[in-house]
Parts: sequence; C-alpha cells; structure tokens
Amino acid sequence: MINMKGVFKFKENKTNLKKEVTAGLTSFFSIIYIIAVNGHILQDAGIPLEAGIIATVFSSLVGCLLVAFIANAPLIIVPGMGINALFTYTLVGSLGLNYMEALGAVVLSGVLFALVAFSKLSVIISRSIPTSLKEAITVGIGLFIAFIGLQKSGIVVGNTHNFVGLGNLSSSIVIASIINLIITLFLFLKKVPGNFLISIIIGTITSYFLGVINFSHIDTSFITFENYKHVFLSFDLRKFTTIPFWTATFSMTLVLVFENIGLLHSQVDGMLKAPEKNSKSLKAISISAIVCGLLGTSPTVSTVETAAGITAGGRTGLTSVVTGSFILLSLFFLPFIKLVPNTAIAPILIILGGLMLTNIVNIDFADFTEAFPAFLIMIMIPLTYSIVDGIAFGFIAYPLVKLFTNKHKQLSLSIFIISFLFLTNFLLHSLG
Repeated sequence: MINMKGVFKFKENKTNLKKEVTAGLTSFFSIIYIIAVNGHILQDAGIPLEAGIIATVFSSLVGCLLVAFIANAPLIIVPGMGINALFTYTLVGSLGLNYMEALGAVVLSGVLFALVAFSKLSVIISRSIPTSLKEAITVGIGLFIAFIGLQKSGIVVGNTHNFVGLGNLSSSIVIASIINLIITLFLFLKKVPGNFLISIIIGTITSYFLGVINFSHIDTSFITFENYKHVFLSFDLRKFTTIPFWTATFSMTLVLVFENIGLLHSQVDGMLKAPEKNSKSLKAISISAIVCGLLGTSPTVSTVETAAGITAGGRTGLTSVVTGSFILLSLFFLPFIKLVPNTAIAPILIILGGLMLTNIVNIDFADFTEAFPAFLIMIMIPLTYSIVDGIAFGFIAYPLVKLFTNKHKQLSLSIFIISFLFLTNFLLHSLG
C-alpha cells in the first residue's frame, strides 16, 4: 500500500490526509463543469461530443497525475477555457485546419512549450514580453468566450445589416438561456460550492420544461468508445510545411507559455507560497499539453479554480490525485453529460468571460504606448473571431508606437522577432 504521507510529504507541507482529500473534492466540484463545456466546444471543431468528453476526462486525469507526482502541487490541470476556443474557432475555424491537423499543432506546440519549460527560456520570455500585452491576451480571450456564450444562447445572432444583433427574446432557447444565466450568476455570487455544476443541472432541467431538449431521447447505455477510437492518436502532421500550421503552432505555444506562467505565479508563488514547486509544475503541464494532442483535445492548463482547492487546505499533489480520480469517475455519468444543452453551457461561458476581463486593471492606460497595442488585442480577438489575428495586431503595433515616441529602449529582441513573424504571416496570407 502506498504511503501517502511519505510520497506527498505531509509533514513538510503542514497538511494531512483529511485536508488533502477535502481539498481534492472541493477542486473537483469547482471544475467538473469543464467536462461538458469543453466537450461542446470541441464538438464545434468537428470532434464528436462523446469523444470530446472522453478526451477531456482522460487528459484531465493525466494532467492532474503529472503535476501531483512531478511537482507535488495541488493544481487542477484540465483543458483550459480560452485555449479551447483558440483550438476550435481559430485553428479550425479561421486557419482552415481540420481537427486532426489542429491536434497535430497541439502536439508540436506542447513540444515547444516543453523546450521552454525545461530551459531558462521560460524566465527570459516572461521578462521580455510586456505585461500589458500578456494581460490584454487574457482580456481579449475573455471577451471572445463571452461572445461565443452569447451566440450559443441565441441572445446575439447574425444580422445582415449590422453583422450582429439581438436575438429573438421570445424564443424558448433565449428565454431558457436568460433564466439559466440569472440562476448561474446567483449561485456564483453567493459562492455556493460547485456552483457551475449545480447551474448545469438546473439549467438542463429548465431547458427541458421550456421544450429546448427532450429527455426521452437520452441514451442510458454504458460508455462506448466507438467514436473516441477515431479521435485517439488521430493527430495529423502532414501540413507541417504550411504557413497555417506553423501559425497555429506558434500562437498556441505563445498562449500556453503566457497563460501558465501567469497562473503558476499567482497560485504556486502567491497562494501556496511554494516557489520551489513552480518550475516543476510548469514542466508537468508542458508534458500534459503534448499528451492532450495524442488523446484528442485542446491543451491543459493550470486553471483559476485551483484557488478553491488551495483555499480548502490543499498543499500537496494528493489534492490533484483526488481531483483527477473523481473526474475519471464522472465518465459513468456520460449519458447525462451528453444531454446538457447549449442553454446550460452558455451562461458559464459568459460569466467566465467576465472573470477574465478583470485582468484589464493590470494594464497601464496612462501610457498610450502600452494601452493602444493592448486595446488592439482586446478588441480584435472577438471582432476578427480569431485569437491569433487579434494577438498579431497588438504585437505588430507595440514596437511601432514605442519607436514613434523614442521609447525604443523598452523593446526587447523577443518583441521584434514575434512582431516580425506575425507581420510575415499577414503578408503571406495577403499574397496567397
């Protein structure tokens, strides 16, 4: 029998078995919504819903186990919101890759991320990229996720005159979405444990009574891997020599590095106060990102919900093991997870988008040379429906505004290289 106290060093981390299990359960209930949400977003990329859910579960389990045994940190490692939108709506939607080619880009971006994580590049990149641009990426993705949620709810629809407009408020789909948004917002603001999970359950029931879904069509059969076997190890690298593939890989790597470095700094250094676990955690997440491409999903990240487990007393990797184990057990509820409609998913996307918007306070708007490139990233990500294009506008503008105001000393070589690559990509696309 495994000696939990010895493996996870309870004494050194001032914790015990009860605290770690409790923290793991808290983390599980705070993040379980990701199974349904990520499955629906992957479905938009062409991955069958059931296969997307299974891939999400397996990648979450692997991610949690890696960070548990490599870093002994109580982190929640699951496919991240924002980066799943990048996978579906940019790599597949905008760049024209199919989901198998996009998974190939995930594998390669995971390898590049690992090269960064296992070297001093993580520190160099983190210091050389301006805070305003890093924060703007998070805000822009937040706006994008909220926009997707509004579309899935039917509240915002396409409009031939204005591009977008207000949906039909008398529609049962819109009514269900608005009711579910109110319920989700109430549970979230009241800090009810497992608020998003509860909102999904209530939202699904509400949608049933409003005629959005029909429970008579539910498939109560046991888990089937029929669809998943076509997704597992389906990554395709045959477009390795094309510009869209490398644009996808480069942008995915960029977001992976920025997002995880930022999250780990706040969670491991800040909340956990264990900076010695930071580097190991980054390495574990980078390996997990590679595995995601093999398993058939967008990359995993350390999520903001990790704060719930740490607040509940989680201090070691056992918290992550418990979280990952319960996520695996959720597969037994697969028939019910598949039943969850967009009207129950959309409110969560809208609220998560709003949460990501809070990073805007870290941008220095008093300095227009910092504010304007950040503004371009934030506004262009949702308006172009492309995270890559939105980031590109900001990174190209940044060195320009600095040069125009004689602030060239604030520019790093990394910024010039990244800006040049984005500009080259735009030029090649215009010529092609």
